[in-house]
Amino acid sequence: MAVYTDVNEGELGAFLKDYPVGDLLSYKGIAEGTENSNFLLHTTSGSYILTLYEKRVDKADLPFFLGLMSHLARKGISCPLPVTAHDGDVIGTLAGRPAVIITFLEGVSLRRPTSAHCGEVGKALAALHLAGADFPMTRPNALAIDGWRKLWSASRPRADEVEPGLAAEVDADFADFERNWPNGLPEGIIHADLFPDNVFFLGEKLSGLIDFYFACNDLYAYDVATCLNAWCFEKDFSFNLTKGTALLAGYQSVRPLSGEEKAALPMLARGSALRFMLTRLYDWLTIANGGLVVKRDPTEYIRRMRFHRAIKSPSEYGLT
Repeated sequence: MAVYTDVNEGELGAFLKDYPVGDLLSYKGIAEGTENSNFLLHTTSGSYILTLYEKRVDKADLPFFLGLMSHLARKGISCPLPVTAHDGDVIGTLAGRPAVIITFLEGVSLRRPTSAHCGEVGKALAALHLAGADFPMTRPNALAIDGWRKLWSASRPRADEVEPGLAAEVDADFADFERNWPNGLPEGIIHADLFPDNVFFLGEKLSGLIDFYFACNDLYAYDVATCLNAWCFEKDFSFNLTKGTALLAGYQSVRPLSGEEKAALPMLARGSALRFMLTRLYDWLTIANGGLVVKRDPTEYIRRMRFHRAIKSPSEYGLT
């Protein structure tokens, strides 16, 4: 989440009159993430999140994202629900941007998740995969290898400014992925961005999943690999085997991984680390400093890429 487009109180109040959410009491920008402009709204009927969709989100994809949230909620996944306007539409326009109001989930995102939290995330991810299996819409992963290549071509000329030799290192990774990227594994709807700031907890109980704007059809095991990257590394960049074991055990208690999926985890985790390094690298090089947008340092994902390259067996992630 982030704020690119500012909204004044008058235009926001007028926009809200089209929705059954009551009158505006207060609002504030949410300065996290780098994708859309987000605001926390307090109205006479409760709290909501307002999202204005910026350049990276194609308006044509919004029915998929919003329909998926509704589908998952009906299947018992705790996630936000889009609020329908009085005219029956879900997507409106505010400040020249497509805009949606979604319900607010109680809970907090964690800065220091424990292994117990990681186990809950694994269970929730597997439940999401099963719940999305009969969702009728599909969306290709725009940030699969072809998407990575586009980011890399835009970032490569300045990549060595971040770390000397990075350009040659990433070139070699792409060559390896061309030869060895897994295929034929189980696939379906994945979240693709299930980081700690997209999961809410009340104590050790997971209370909800948010931010489905990277959701797509891809390999389930790739989603698992992304969670290993997001949840199981410490501030010193070391991999926490206890957290990895808990996350994987939690996942497999709901949806067991096949032997082929387990064997593919090191390559998938390495690719996932590259994907997040590249989006961070692109933003690091192209987004101006200041404002309410938080840029994230790509170097921590460079470290993850190197860790996964050295993995000899998926047991090193905690698989038993």
